[in-house]
Order: sequence, then structure tokens, then C-alpha cells
Amino acid sequence: GLYEAPSSQLYKTHTKVDYMTVWSPNNPVQNGMLCIFQNHYYQPLWTLVGAGAKQLAPSSRPTASVIPSGVKWIQSRVQKLDPDKNCVHLENNQKISYKYLIIALGLQLHFEKIKGLPEGFNSPKIGSNYSIHTVEKTWKALQDFKEGNAIFTFPNTPVKCAGAPQKIMYLSEAYFRKTGKRSKANIVFNTALGVIFGVQKYADALLEIIKARDITVNYKYNLVEVRADKQEAVFENLDKVGETKVYQYEMLHVTPPMGPPDVLLNSPVSDGAGWVDLNKETLQHKKYPNVFGIGDCTNLPTSKTAAAIAGQSGVLDKTISSIMKGKTPSKKYDGYTSCPLVTNYNRAILAEFDYNAQPLETLPIDQSKERLISFHMKADMMPYLYWYGLLKGYWGGPAPIRKLLHLGLK
Repeated sequence: GLYEAPSSQLYKTHTKVDYMTVWSPNNPVQNGMLCIFQNHYYQPLWTLVGAGAKQLAPSSRPTASVIPSGVKWIQSRVQKLDPDKNCVHLENNQKISYKYLIIALGLQLHFEKIKGLPEGFNSPKIGSNYSIHTVEKTWKALQDFKEGNAIFTFPNTPVKCAGAPQKIMYLSEAYFRKTGKRSKANIVFNTALGVIFGVQKYADALLEIIKARDITVNYKYNLVEVRADKQEAVFENLDKVGETKVYQYEMLHVTPPMGPPDVLLNSPVSDGAGWVDLNKETLQHKKYPNVFGIGDCTNLPTSKTAAAIAGQSGVLDKTISSIMKGKTPSKKYDGYTSCPLVTNYNRAILAEFDYNAQPLETLPIDQSKERLISFHMKADMMPYLYWYGLLKGYWGGPAPIRKLLHLGLK
């Protein structure tokens, strides 16, 4: 979908606009197809939906209701970006020229890249919190669990919200304890990564929780196949080429491989991997000065989270304003991102960090500790900030609050 400037004039096959955003309402890319969703989703809530702590309905609102007034929403698929001609090609031979372009296409889920998985979701024992179609299957599998392996996966690709694959693991473990099934559950986290978390301070805290709750973690194990009829999950050992291991499961939560939308692959605006190629401080394209990017579709070397997008939005606002006035952008993005690591039904670790994987905490307390306040920020405050702050342009991240709470010293 596209945001079109309100002052533009629309013609039958060609639209001229001064300012445009190539945009998708929260990852409408599924199985290689870019669909126009009529609903917009606050996906961070799905961690709690999959664990039965929240209902699915509050995560959704009509897309039209969150688009600013005075903005035209062109409901058409973007087929090609042509920055050399300042033009975007759409379906039905329509094209739109622009003066400034913001690319915010999100990323693409690739359930189909795991053999047997798409049809495996017909099984009541497999779920994924990453899709509107499969998040409630996670809760169903959790409720139906009797005994055996509960397996949680992390793929060998960049993902959005890298903490989410283990959040549902901690919540599932807590649910098993609450329902008296913990002694019958063997909880396994198979991750393609070599560490539990990329910031040492929070990794240390998570490893303590993992040890205390008797959770098994296998590093460099990547899910490649699901045999739903046999309740088997096949993992490749990334340290030993060609070696695989088969696990029986009673419950399986899958984090799918992810990648850039098809329209960005081999695009002049993208790097070799298909991500929009940006200056990491200004969010301006490295080659095209009137092209900008934000969010999961970019190659910014930070975690792909809603919190990162909030921080980026404040910088992008200043960058574009400066460029439009013929000035050099001075506001810089430091890579701020946040990941509220939910560890129980009333506790969370509030991880905040920058490009250098250094903690950049807002509150004047140790946020690596499990806290009730961190959970309520995740479950109650952040959805409100999203709907009424970020989407309306009022929330550019917590930097001003951090400066105030730390007396300007951090």
C-alpha cells in the first residue's frame, strides 16, 4: 500500500506526488504474495495471545482507522522501485513519481521454507506467534499438552523481535507449572544462534532463568523439516554440515525463516541481501539522497522491533525535514532498540540497547532483573503507546524520558 501526499493529483495511469511512503500494514507478506490487509495488527501482543494471557481481538484495528487524515491510501501492490527515475511501479501498469520516498515494507515470513510446515499447521500440536493465522494455534497446543517434548525454535535468518521465540518458551514453562504438567514436560529451545541473547547483560540474566527452570538449550540447531504425522521435527546442525537430528514433540512452536519482501530483492535500493541500504545514523539511502527507509526492511545493524522503529521515526522526521530545507541532517540514530523479555505471566526483563550491543536503559534501575513493572509496560502501556503515540507521530522513543530520569548523565 502507499501513502500519497494530500496535495497530489491522481491521473488514470500516472500519479505525481511530492512525498510518498511505500508502506505495508504490519507484514502483509505471506508465502511470496503481498496482500492488502484491511486490518492493521499490533503484533507484539501476540506473544501474550499465544500464551493465553491476552485475547487476539485487541491487537487488530481497521487499517483505514490508523491512516492519518488527509492522506490517500492507494490499495495496490508495489511491483518495482525505480529510484533512478523517481518512480514506483504498481499493479495494472500504474506508476507514481515522487520527490521523496520512504520505504517501510517490513519483512516476509517464509513458513514454506521448512519442509512439511505449512500443512503441519493442520496439526493441533504446532503453532507460531508470528502469524495472525497461527498464533491461536500456539495457545491450543499449549492447553492440549500432556507429556513429552515442548520444542521452541529460532531460525537461521534475521527475524523481527528476536526475543519472541524464547518469550513463549518461558510463558509455556510457567503455564505447565501452573497446571501441574511441568514434571511431564521436557522444554527444549533449539536456536540457530550461538548465544541466547546478543547483549551480555541480558544473556547472563536469561541463562540464570534457563538453569533455574531446567530448560534445555541447543545452539546452532536450525529447523528444516516438520513431520506432523509422526510428531517429528528435523534440525540441521550448523556446526556439522550434513548432520541432522530428529526430535519427537508433543508441542512445537515455530519461528519461521524471514527475509526482505520480494520487491526489494535485486532492487537498486537494496544491498546484496535484499535489505534497503541506508546510512545507519540518518536513515537516508546511501546512493539516493531523496530515498529513506525505516523498520524491518532496512539493513540497519540493530534488532528489528517496534521500539527500534519508534526511535528511528524521531530521527527520520528530523532527517527529512532537514533535507527538504536544503540542510545537512544533524540528528543521529544510535541504534536504540528494546525487547521486553516476558519470563512469566507477571514478570519481564526490559532489555534496551544500542548499535554496540550496550545497555541503554530508560529507568534508573537494573532492567535485567525480572520485574512486575516491566511486564505491565509490555502488556498494558506499550500497546497504548503504539496506537496513540507511534502511529500518530507523537512517540519517537524514550530518549527524552531517559535523559530526564538519569539527570542528563546517560
